[in-house]
Amino acid sequence: MSPNNFGFSAHNNDDDDNDDDNRRNNDNQDNHNPFGFFSFGGPGFGGGFGSGFSSAFGDQDGSGAGGASSSSGDGTGGLGDILSQFGQMLSGMGSSMNSPDAQGPVNFPLAERIARQAITSYHSQHSTAAGVRDHDTKAVEEAVRLAELWLDDATSFPTAGHRVVAWDPDTWLTETLPMWKRLISPVAEGTAEAELSGLPEELQGDLGPMKNMIEHMSRMHQGMNLGNSLGDLAPQALSGTDFGLPLAPAGVTAIMPQRLAELTSGLNIPTQEALVYLCAREAARQRLFTHIPYLTEMFVSSVEEFAAGLVVDKTEIDDVLRSMDINPDDPMNIQDLIGRLQESDLTPRITSNNAAAISRLETLLALIEGWVDLVVTEAMGERMPSTAIMNEAWQRRRTSGGSADNVLKQVVGIDISAPRVDAAKELWRRVGVAVGTTRRDAVWNHPDFLPVASDIDSSAEFIDGLLSEGEVDGFDPIAEIDALEKMLAEEAEKAEGESGDTGDDKSKDDEEEQ
Repeated sequence: MSPNNFGFSAHNNDDDDNDDDNRRNNDNQDNHNPFGFFSFGGPGFGGGFGSGFSSAFGDQDGSGAGGASSSSGDGTGGLGDILSQFGQMLSGMGSSMNSPDAQGPVNFPLAERIARQAITSYHSQHSTAAGVRDHDTKAVEEAVRLAELWLDDATSFPTAGHRVVAWDPDTWLTETLPMWKRLISPVAEGTAEAELSGLPEELQGDLGPMKNMIEHMSRMHQGMNLGNSLGDLAPQALSGTDFGLPLAPAGVTAIMPQRLAELTSGLNIPTQEALVYLCAREAARQRLFTHIPYLTEMFVSSVEEFAAGLVVDKTEIDDVLRSMDINPDDPMNIQDLIGRLQESDLTPRITSNNAAAISRLETLLALIEGWVDLVVTEAMGERMPSTAIMNEAWQRRRTSGGSADNVLKQVVGIDISAPRVDAAKELWRRVGVAVGTTRRDAVWNHPDFLPVASDIDSSAEFIDGLLSEGEVDGFDPIAEIDALEKMLAEEAEKAEGESGDTGDDKSKDDEEEQ
């Protein structure tokens, strides 16, 4: 093996699976896309209820055959297939349906099982082996070490000092699942409550024991969708905080090198340069998440706030029903109404009343990835000529589906706009030019100092505020906030003490009167 491969061997690209080739061609119309390294695997991750049904309960023997022997040639299946799969579904519930993790809003054991089956299928289709080779891990460690040295010149945040590891898709699923649970649970619970509350009141009262069955099927359905989503996402992820989401556990800098040799083939750059670039992005995010710990909790709290405001929007359904002029004596009228109903989308829409949470998520994701883009470019631009190509490739990856908004929509169920990363990068660049790297990074020290959505659109006022603060000699905003919080705490403690003294004096007066 040539040392120029940096510990990675070329992937076997002689796969004759026509379905897989067609999917890749549909996902990327330009078959000669020079940005193939960061291309993403298609419009969305979830395979839907049917796919989850098959993955979860059609593989009881591990053969992948689905257990149905009478499937028709066109893949639609008959009644016998449906009944067979339904029987397998009931018999396949097993211990995963009775575990504590299966009793929440999502059946997580079922989701994990489906995801791991999808990962196994991916390895089989692409002739890749599970696990990470020792020399791949060593290559990742060396690349992170080099990237950290370069990043020291581009940011005031010191290295995170984390344990550097190389992951495969299975490890990614295991290590990121706890954070996915934190993000998904409040949304799934809020969605289920919104759906039940959207039923007519008279129907809600008649549910009775059916409510438990509905909740059970909802948990199972959520688990199927989640399993398909994570199973599709795991082989496409490139690091522990890919997409700007803090998914990796604390104290770990994780890189997924498995696809590098395959994905750099169209870029005409050395694999080791792509690896260093990928490691630099991950190391920069880890510096930010480590030294600004409120960012992770800010993500979670924004998702919880979004979930708390979920409601069923039946406006479109009501509009369609109100527009109908029903004449039971006219068959043509009835037929016309049926046709209009078939053409209408009568699916109740789940929306959130907490628009502020959506805006906060969009802005936070844009600020994080914009800062990472800038810092990595400043650290590597002159040292590694291929940085510009890699930046453009990464941008293509975002636009082709590899962005936080797409991930959150498909996995968590939150529909946000694409983060304005380029505009945020320009904001951070201007801030750095105006006040320097140290003052630029100090903006992250407190959430109240962060730019808001309007600042990304127009940065002049935000930068003017930073410049005016700098005119006050020795002004330390963090120290000012700490002093204010300390003063308020002392006043509250003093007020509580005075209240207690008043109560004691009153008790003494009552005793003397008696």
